[in-house]
Amino acid sequence: MNICAILVSVLLLFLAFAEAETVIHLNAIGHRDFRYAKKVLPNVYQQDLERDFYCDCSYSGKEIDLKSCGYVPRKQIVRAKRLEWEHIVPAWVLGHQRACWQKKINGKLGGRRNCTHNDPIFARAEGDLINLVPSIGEINGDRQNFRYSIWSSNPTPIYGQCQTIIDFKNKRIQPRKEIRGRIARIQFYMAEQYGIRLTREDKRIFCAWAREYPVDSWEFERDKRIQKIQGNSNHYVTEALATGKVCD
Repeated sequence: MNICAILVSVLLLFLAFAEAETVIHLNAIGHRDFRYAKKVLPNVYQQDLERDFYCDCSYSGKEIDLKSCGYVPRKQIVRAKRLEWEHIVPAWVLGHQRACWQKKINGKLGGRRNCTHNDPIFARAEGDLINLVPSIGEINGDRQNFRYSIWSSNPTPIYGQCQTIIDFKNKRIQPRKEIRGRIARIQFYMAEQYGIRLTREDKRIFCAWAREYPVDSWEFERDKRIQKIQGNSNHYVTEALATGKVCD
């Protein structure tokens, strides 16, 4: 490799790390890692937005009101009552192909923990507020890194009255109708921001969802609140409102 190529590589690496810089102070504007993102997320969802993403349960602090949405725990009663922050694009998708994840430490893959502590770009993606939503803990755990899909127009509930269902055998999750457009616009944003490849089937489903379920006042308000904290918004939300464009 000649000296020019080396200098270009060093410059690109520097720019990538500079872009991945995160903030830690509560009142600072900028991206955070997941640890600090969880500290400011309550400010995004306070008051009128304090509803769980997958089932529309109300919550206060870290406690889910299961009766408010007719939720019945599938197996994990304690975790079902706990609010957790769910990645729409799972951390596994964000990092499993990165060197930090694949690096062997004491004979085991470094995985998410190693990426969180040693890869600034992954840490920024893992803590991106646009990709994080409040979730019933049990569903967060059950979802794992399953992909979003749709296979039933009249699904048999598995969590009481909650209309989000999970197909464990085929590793997929069908979200309730009200959040499908939001999921699509978050997926498009994350793919663009962090170079995540969407399959042809993913694009087909998400484009259909974005068209069928347009941006509403709740999604727009969430986006504004995130912009005030993180410094950027999801242009798939703002452009859809301004121009009606939902998919490339």
